[in-house]
Amino acid sequence: MSWTRRDLLRAGIALPLATTGCIRPRPEERLFPSLAPIPAMFEAPLPILAPARPVSMDNGTDRYEFTVRPAAARILPGLSTEIWGFDGTFPGPTIEARRGRCVSLRVRNQLPVPIVTHLHGGRTPPESDGYPTDLILPPGFGAMLMHDRMARVVTGEREYVYDNNQRAATLWYHDHRMDFTAPQVWRGLAGMYILRDPEEDRLPLPRGEREIALMICDRSFDADGSLRYPARDPLLREPPAMLDEFMGGVLGDVILVNGAPWPKLEVANVKYRFRILNASNARRYELALDPLPRGAAPFIEIGSDGGLLSAPVQLPTVRIAPSERFDLVIDFSKFPVGSSVKLANLAGDGSAAQVMRFDIVRNERDDSTIPEKLSSEPDVRPEDAVLTRDFDFSFDRLRRSWRINGKPFDPARMDARPRLNSIEIWRFQTDFSHPLHLHLVHFRVLSHDGRPGPYDSGWKDTIDLGPGQGASVLVRFTGYRGRYVFHCHNLEHEDMSMMANFEVI
Repeated sequence: MSWTRRDLLRAGIALPLATTGCIRPRPEERLFPSLAPIPAMFEAPLPILAPARPVSMDNGTDRYEFTVRPAAARILPGLSTEIWGFDGTFPGPTIEARRGRCVSLRVRNQLPVPIVTHLHGGRTPPESDGYPTDLILPPGFGAMLMHDRMARVVTGEREYVYDNNQRAATLWYHDHRMDFTAPQVWRGLAGMYILRDPEEDRLPLPRGEREIALMICDRSFDADGSLRYPARDPLLREPPAMLDEFMGGVLGDVILVNGAPWPKLEVANVKYRFRILNASNARRYELALDPLPRGAAPFIEIGSDGGLLSAPVQLPTVRIAPSERFDLVIDFSKFPVGSSVKLANLAGDGSAAQVMRFDIVRNERDDSTIPEKLSSEPDVRPEDAVLTRDFDFSFDRLRRSWRINGKPFDPARMDARPRLNSIEIWRFQTDFSHPLHLHLVHFRVLSHDGRPGPYDSGWKDTIDLGPGQGASVLVRFTGYRGRYVFHCHNLEHEDMSMMANFEVI
């Protein structure tokens, strides 16, 4: 029997450390710089993510078919970039769904490697959740030695069924292949999924051309325009996916919004709604407007990961970690026509300190408002919890991997078995910065290093913890029985074992 490095880690066998015999320190996020010239900022127009058209609509189901394949994209001026994309696009096609109306998504794999598709934030049955070992093999790939007896492995294509029995929210879908999520998302395997419902429809919020999805991510490029990632195996066959020095997280130096570098958007002097997703592997952003608006909060938060808030929240800046979503309103009437406003990143430096630019170019009538009450959120209380569980997210210096409660990911081990329709309190503790994500469920933040912070409002599926921080969240286990995962959404941490199972029983 041949053993891979990952097998040894799972078995608890220590691997050689540095040649000096010393235990190396915890790895940090690290920049992997571009070799191609950095493009000029604020020249490319913002691509607008239009909804994809279903191939058919019948019996309460909208049917989509996406082929995942390599394709050439124009991202940097004068250069061609090969991406891996759903239907050959980056970002992938945007799906707009309705609460209670089913979506059938048939995904065909024409890449040279296996893929898995996860609807992030979706309350989905386990067979459609995108469990990391539920692979879609490319035709002719051959048999794989699997460490997971429960894995649902198919060849060629798979149908994912999403019931959409949940509140309106900004979701997204992305690749979730075990050990290789980070490089495969980096190459382009991600798209937006917007879920709507009648409660949201009734609100007088900005809509139509004034409602815009923004997928923000960082990437690096080689001299020929290709995407540059520190992959140990460029073919993405043998784990670990990244070079050891980048296991703390890979940062790029080109900021993309909807696939364009530092784009610009022409707007009227009215309110706009922006559904913002951080689709970066490891980079965090603190979004700010430059200049600040006159006499008003720069951002009005109306929704988070799990949908609309009960009431709007004014925010001076927005800190957003990988996989988090913020539903924001910006009122451009606070700026004069003819002026420009930058969306800056206070958490970045150099080229990463800017995101995009808004140009206020015209006067228009604004018939939108932000109600004082936005939604009726489900009422849950801490005293309803039947159990409290503790999870420590930390780096194992001896075995050089990220772990939960000291253990690497093992598909066969269940780390929690909550009961369907029960409520639990989960307590998290971290050693490093970790954006922690739970599949299937949403939660309310009870405490975040003492009490909920300004970015913890509403129902969440991801909470961002800084080094040494702790948090308690109230989780409702509704929807389906079955096996799901929770993990760090720094994708390099996830690929290096910071993931665990829970089974709803």
